[in-house]
Formats: sequence, C-alpha cells, structure tokens
Amino acid sequence: MNTPKELGYYFPAEFAPHTATWLSWPHKEASWPGKIETIYPFYSQFIKEVAKGEEVCINVVDDAMKAFAIKCLTEAGADLGKIKFFIHPTNDAWCRDHGPAFLINPTADIKKVIVDWGYNAWGNKYPPFDLDDVIPTLIGKHYNIPVYHPGIVMEGGSVEFNGQGTLLTSTACLLNPNRNPHLNQQQIEEYLYNYYGVEQVLWVDEGIVGDDTDGHIDDTVRFVNANTVLTVVEENKQDENYELLQHNLRQLKQMRLFNGQQLNVIELPMPDAIEYEGQRLPASYANFYIANSAVIVPTYRSANDDKALQIIQQSFPDRKVIGIDSTDIIWGLGSFHCLSQQEPAV
Repeated sequence: MNTPKELGYYFPAEFAPHTATWLSWPHKEASWPGKIETIYPFYSQFIKEVAKGEEVCINVVDDAMKAFAIKCLTEAGADLGKIKFFIHPTNDAWCRDHGPAFLINPTADIKKVIVDWGYNAWGNKYPPFDLDDVIPTLIGKHYNIPVYHPGIVMEGGSVEFNGQGTLLTSTACLLNPNRNPHLNQQQIEEYLYNYYGVEQVLWVDEGIVGDDTDGHIDDTVRFVNANTVLTVVEENKQDENYELLQHNLRQLKQMRLFNGQQLNVIELPMPDAIEYEGQRLPASYANFYIANSAVIVPTYRSANDDKALQIIQQSFPDRKVIGIDSTDIIWGLGSFHCLSQQEPAV
C-alpha cells in the first residue's frame, strides 16, 4: 500500500486555512484532580473564540455530556450554530495527541485523508487510553475518507510544521524509549516523511520542566510562518528551565530549512513558575492555538502575560491575538494547543 507521501498528501501548517477544529470534551476528573469544574468557563471561552472563524467539532461520551457542553457553551455566549457534536467516547481531553492527523492533496480525487497513529498516553502514563486511540478511525468512518495506520506511537503535540516540507520535533520526546523503543532516530524520521508528507526533520533536544509528555514541541517552539519560529526562553538564570531553553535556542540558530534558508528565530518569554500542590506545571505561552480568525494564547496571571501577547500579535498581523486565563487548565498539564486539533481546508 502506498504511503500518504507517495500519493502526494501532506500535513499543512496550522496557520493555513482550517475547515474545523476538533476537540474532546474534558470529563476525566483525574486529569484535573479537585478542580475540573473550574476549567469549563475558560474552555468554553476558547471554543467561543475559535467558532467565530470556523466550525468546532466536539467528541462527547454520550447525550448527557453533550447537554452539559451545550449548557457551558450557552453560558459563554458561543455560537452553537458553528458547533457540532459527535458521540465518540474518549478517555481524556487531549485531542492534539489522540485526534486525527488530517493530510491533504488538492490535486487528488480524494483530497483529504487521516493518519491514525498509535497512542499510548505518553508512554503508558495514564491508562486506560483505548477509547482515545481509536478516535481518528471513528472520524474517518464518519466522513468515509481513507485512514492510514503507520503502526507506531506518535502524538500531535510532538510535531510542528511549516507547510513547506519541514517538521520540527524534540529528541526528548520522540526518542524516549517509552514510545517506540524498537526504532532509532533515522527509522522514526522515515515514518515522519512517509506519513506526514515532509521532506526534512529538524530536532531540538529539550522540553520544559513539568511536561509529562517528555518534551512536546508545542510547549517550546512554534512556526508562525514558513521560515519563522517563536521559541520560549527563560529570563531567570536561576530557573530550572533556563539552560534547557538556551540549549534549544542555540540549536535553532544553527538550523537551515529545506530550501537552505536560515530559520528566523523570535524569542518568547516564559511565564512565572506555576506550582500546584508542590508540582511544577508546564505553563508556556508557546501552547497557543492558531485558528482561522484568531490566535488563542494561554495566560497565567503573570507579569509576562502582556509582553508575550504583544510578541505573538506582532507575529500574526492578520489575526487577532486573544489571551485566555489558563491557570486552572494548566493543572491538567496542558493548555489550548494540547486540547485542540485542526482540520485543514483543501
């Protein structure tokens, strides 16, 4: 069977036009122990803003959860006419990682396909995950479009794309033995080439402290256009993230894109450290979501919130940058990008 790349399919950049955004409604108490009820107003505000520019598709466990979601979204003032619900039972809310990877080929008869990577909840940390693992195939069946199964573990938050042949990822995550211990770096790159339709894989080494995904790229480095990345840096030299992020910064400055061009690197501050019940949380402004009409940025009641929003706004002159308080959401160890997965337009 031909791979998606052999058939001309590729994974577009997040800043390319979307048909929809996919979400899985949060319901797992253990992901936000003691405070899941506090996240719904902020989560619903996120959906409200995304729905201003595109459809929002939400996986729910059952009709009761759908009714609860509608209540939350109505209270937030979201446009319910832009929101669709799918009875697709899930274990957890992190749709970036368990959701469908949509690839497109505008010249093909079938213009959109789905890749259903294996999913093991970040190295079998949070079982069960069997319901999450089949979400992409359920969506493919609903739309009657082809679904590819590479047969290895891969998460959407671990990869970042410029839409021009380059994929950016981290060794901390993809080479962690809790994902695909039978594969070396070169073999993993082959899967990335074949099932994301890219020409080049660039690697940084580190993730941020407190990130239970072992270093997802969407907390550290993000493409804002085909040759520019925002990368988080820690300004406090005593902070445990300082040297990790300086190391990534040095690597990024040495990189060349597929076309030979140097990567344009813009530095983004980190928020003040956030701890909850003695645990360092992976708070990062890089976990923003690029929607059609807006860029939704997690904020943390930090002195750096406004500075981060200004830098991101300068990077997206054609979109409105909107900060939404993520102080409660980040207790689940992820924010708006981790919770969402885009469906590209063709």
